Amino acid sequence: MERAFDYVHQAVREEVAARADALWGVASRLHAEPEYAFAEHRAAALLSGELERAGFTVERGVAGMPTAFTARSGTGRPAVALLLEYDALPGLGHACGHNLIAAAGLGAALAVEAVADESAGSVLAVGTPAEEGGGGKALEVEAGVFDGVDAALMFHPGVHSWARAPLTAQVQYRVAFHGRAAHPTGNPTEGIDALAALVELFNVLAVLGRRLPEGSHVQGIVTQGGVATNIVPEYAEGLFGLRAATTQALEDLTEQLRECAGGVARATGTSAEVERATVRYEHFRDSEVLSERFAAHLSRAGIPLSPPVPGVYLGSSDIGNVSTRVPAIHPFVAIMDEGGSDHTPEFAEAAASPRAREVLVAATQALACTAVDVLLSEGLREEAWARHRAARTG
Repeated sequence: MERAFDYVHQAVREEVAARADALWGVASRLHAEPEYAFAEHRAAALLSGELERAGFTVERGVAGMPTAFTARSGTGRPAVALLLEYDALPGLGHACGHNLIAAAGLGAALAVEAVADESAGSVLAVGTPAEEGGGGKALEVEAGVFDGVDAALMFHPGVHSWARAPLTAQVQYRVAFHGRAAHPTGNPTEGIDALAALVELFNVLAVLGRRLPEGSHVQGIVTQGGVATNIVPEYAEGLFGLRAATTQALEDLTEQLRECAGGVARATGTSAEVERATVRYEHFRDSEVLSERFAAHLSRAGIPLSPPVPGVYLGSSDIGNVSTRVPAIHPFVAIMDEGGSDHTPEFAEAAASPRAREVLVAATQALACTAVDVLLSEGLREEAWARHRAARTG
């Protein structure tokens, strides 16, 4: 059995190597033509078209999103999903390296389809729009896209090479205060200053922030603060981003935001409205057994992965929502040194660099090999599901 696996692994590596130039061409084209959340029309057409030409059955516009798609080869279970992200950041282009994620998911799906026997199960390539705030994967989860899937696999370029992704839960809330307009000189006692209430909320949250648990924080901006300096603002509004190490901690933080807004409203004579403004991203639950497989395969290319540094978090992603439903991996593989950061012009440049090309090929091979392991090893699937269910129950 071990020798049979070695043969299949070598076959998918060769398939990826044979496609290396084409995959880099896809990554480079996406990089040169960045598109943003829910408007990734060229990217979705390019990627789904490549899969359709390879014989995959493509469904476009899934989960009510015009730029989302699924592409399937094979039938039934077991089933493995390769995830493709392809949205960019406004003003920065592919400063999160989604051009590489898309090309890697594409290449892994094509390589596995080319090698796997028809009786092995299903390979699903999932086009996931709007990771940068829109929550495409969260919408796909709710639409049932990942029902009947045994594992969801992707990698993310970064400044660290970590086997597991420390990704927090995240959501944004809009807080509005209603007061009463008045002339600040002519009849100031008649006014109820909504902006003052909003400013006070920022002050209260700053105090709260000093005693929040590790991984939790609130960051806010003023989105409306009045219309003129000679009118006491009757309406003010802020947008607040909440993050926490776990989804439960995020729920606790959300309740604290509501309590703070209500307290400020009572103290200032205003009324407050607190409403969710975005899709909620769950915290990421890593499938350790599958991440270990990916890391072992990637090490063959001379790229070792280490555990994440304790207490360091790398943001949030809608892959967290997928990981609530199926065993999932989201390793980071460095394309620039640790002194850098994603969401910067320098990272966008790194996403089109020679190092990025090397990482793309190596990560695609590791994803393809891990996907093969999921399809061919019943024991691996059972262990991944057992740990997933135990973690969810816990």
